[in-house]
Amino acid sequence: MFSITVKLMKKSARMLIPAGIAILIGTAFIAATFLFSNSMDDSLRRQRTAQLGEANYIATMKTNGNGAVSENGSADRTTVADFNLDRIRATKGVKGARVDTSVSVSISAAGKRSNGFAVGTSTDRKLLPVRIVSGDQPVDNNEVALPKSVAKQLGVGVGDKVDVAPISNGSALSVTAVRDVRVVGLTSDPFGVYSFYGGASVLSENVVAAVYGVDDFDHMQAYMLLLDIDDADAAQRTVDEVSGLLPKSYGVESRRSVEAEAVRDLSSNNTSFPTIFLLSFGVLALFVAALVIANTFQVLVAQRRRTLALLRTIGAKKGQLYTSVLMEAGLLGLIASVLGVGFGVGLIALVTNTGVMEMMGMQARLILSWQAFVVPIAFGLIMTVLASLGSARSATSVTPLEALRPIELTDTSRAGKVRAAIGVLTIIAGLALAGVAVWQLSGMLNGLDTMASDNYSSVLLMSIGGAALVFLGLVLTATFWLPVLMRGVGALVSMCGPSAKVAHANIQKNPRRVAATGTALLIGVTLVATIATGAASAKQTMGEALASRYSVDMIATGDGLKISAVKEAAQVKGVAATMYAPTATVTAEGVNGGTMSLLLVGVKNTSELAGVMHADLSGVTVGDDTVLLPKYRATSGKEITFGSDAKLRFTAAESNGIAASTEQDGSASASSTNGGVSSSMRLKPVQSDYRRVSSNYDAVAFINTSHFNNGDITATSHMLLMRVDTQSAGVSLSDVFNKIQDVFSYDSTVSITGPVAQRAQWETIINSMLMLLVALIAVAVLIALIGVANTLSLSVIERTRESATLRAIGMTRGQLRRSLAVEALLLSLVAGVVGVVLGTLFGWLGSYMVFSLYGKTVFPFEWGMNGIVLVVAAIAALLASVFPARRAVKTPPVEALAEA
Repeated sequence: MFSITVKLMKKSARMLIPAGIAILIGTAFIAATFLFSNSMDDSLRRQRTAQLGEANYIATMKTNGNGAVSENGSADRTTVADFNLDRIRATKGVKGARVDTSVSVSISAAGKRSNGFAVGTSTDRKLLPVRIVSGDQPVDNNEVALPKSVAKQLGVGVGDKVDVAPISNGSALSVTAVRDVRVVGLTSDPFGVYSFYGGASVLSENVVAAVYGVDDFDHMQAYMLLLDIDDADAAQRTVDEVSGLLPKSYGVESRRSVEAEAVRDLSSNNTSFPTIFLLSFGVLALFVAALVIANTFQVLVAQRRRTLALLRTIGAKKGQLYTSVLMEAGLLGLIASVLGVGFGVGLIALVTNTGVMEMMGMQARLILSWQAFVVPIAFGLIMTVLASLGSARSATSVTPLEALRPIELTDTSRAGKVRAAIGVLTIIAGLALAGVAVWQLSGMLNGLDTMASDNYSSVLLMSIGGAALVFLGLVLTATFWLPVLMRGVGALVSMCGPSAKVAHANIQKNPRRVAATGTALLIGVTLVATIATGAASAKQTMGEALASRYSVDMIATGDGLKISAVKEAAQVKGVAATMYAPTATVTAEGVNGGTMSLLLVGVKNTSELAGVMHADLSGVTVGDDTVLLPKYRATSGKEITFGSDAKLRFTAAESNGIAASTEQDGSASASSTNGGVSSSMRLKPVQSDYRRVSSNYDAVAFINTSHFNNGDITATSHMLLMRVDTQSAGVSLSDVFNKIQDVFSYDSTVSITGPVAQRAQWETIINSMLMLLVALIAVAVLIALIGVANTLSLSVIERTRESATLRAIGMTRGQLRRSLAVEALLLSLVAGVVGVVLGTLFGWLGSYMVFSLYGKTVFPFEWGMNGIVLVVAAIAALLASVFPARRAVKTPPVEALAEA
């Protein structure tokens, strides 16, 4: 039967191509998933251990049940000298050794300053945690290699000189600065280890020691030794010799073991979380492909009814025909899977070798593994064979005489009733689970003691399981309800002309195939709509939650705020109002029976404050004798209360000149030191319900700016409060946030905070995840659309005689083409609209279960994404109808009648 099977495959090659493409895409996706996961895992390992440079062995402290201990009983007492660097470097097999040292520094040149991070140099460039991209690494005294961004900010290059000083409590201690340090190179941070600092500088040993505050580099504290050991057969001997030269509490371990430890929390049973996550979409793609394959083989068997009858007549047994169909499926699955794996490997190789991943901030390499080859081929082969089982049974379920008649591709009455019963029960169970989950969470949110209060994760899983059961039940019963929808919509469309009537009639002829094709598309569209709705709900819900917790949209703080930058920030499109104010930090004693940290902000009047604050300040004044305080602490959310005769008393503090405490005489008093002159003031506390202005203090209080101007209080810093209106300006939050960051990028000590900053970062994360997930699910949608084309192609072949008859009685080629286009549109749009509705409902359920913990959940309808999905489905359906239409109109009516 093998030779007969191969001949049948050659004869039906055109019909097998769509199914082969579906298998190819599915297996390519799985192979690419494994390879992408390998690249991510490799990149993650290198990123998590990038501070080790290219060291292949690391000497660190040994640990015991009580934690790490050093030779002298404390890790803080180990110095560079304890590592015997000279002897280790002289050990045979050691190509390089570097003690890991680092320090926070302030680098200045020509009146400009940049605060950042610096590491000690190495004679072996491979052991540096950053790359030298220009010039060389420091070797001699008074040398530094600067990050490219820092060099650009300071306006210096290789050969110029800078001053390097330590940073303590946020301020550069210029008294201990190392002057005239020569710039010998520029660095980059490819893995983002020091991205928070804008990169890392590399300092020569004498500069590191001076900035650290010791006389000699050997006296610096050290915790880790990086080694570059020759990976020859004698590597273990070298490791043993080096271990003998280390402090007693230190041991040597390989880079691989350090990497494994670094990513252990992301793995389970040696399987990476990204692999599991992405692989689920590969399985989904092949599941959708299985529906397309099942469709293909069902009609393929129907078209071969005469051939099968002939084979039965000449002696072929049922088992042989059954084996032949499965063999054909296996050959198709094997060939398409092998091609799919090759395509997947080529795709990932292209992505990793063309710099695309680097543009996304990820260093990726092509890492091959046996799973990337074996799993997709095995899965594609098995899935294809399983998808053909129904067709194989159809081929053997008739007698030779019965096989001469068309095989009905519909469920038997009994099988249909069983499927309907199982599907309905599954839907009911899913609705019950989802309803219970919502009820439990709602009770918890209303303060009741429910299951969600003690075990929220179980309730969340209950809702996910409920949604999955509902969708599974709808898929099982799609044979019943989807053709009914098609029939209803088709009845309306059929009024548009003869082409539409023919399309409507064709759809009704084989409801099982229509349901299978519609279900394949339904799965992909439902997932896209679910994720799009969830993402939109997340952005809006979290945006409103942040807005309710903050009264000021965006705040710039730092010692480096310049008036010119403040004016420039006020001109940024989307910034509706600004207020530049002096600030001072105080500590209030006796509030709620305890202490409270306050940030005092000077304002001219309440109207100026109301211009930048989202709060009701009516009836509130900030006069010379009052201090405005919020009703709730920013850190704990607890109410701030004062006694009826309470007042705030301010006394000089060591840190910034101001401290505060509460008295009981109905007013507040304060004193400060300003140039040695002591003054006092009495302020009455008033309160208004404005929310967190800064999360670094229990509360932000506002006083009249005259207290800063007349010397009552010395300003220790300044703050720029900004109100943002993106809707009127027609810009996005990210645009405003990025432009404000650019304005203050001249000084790394200036920080941008507030809900707009958090919302912009939140939206960036959500949009990135949304792009990834939609791109993954788009594969399933693509396969489903191939299924639409496949259905049309098979339908054209099946209706050869009918199409010829229609042509013979006067139907034009254009009308026949339009009938197939309408049929494709009906299939795609009906399934697409149902998928959008289901996805939206599932997205709302997921949003409520997750985001109601953070605030009032928003239930949006994602018009944009859903509209794009439907438009793409419609266009793809029209394109899918082109080749079947060409086949239908290409054959002359007489010839078609003769072939049929």
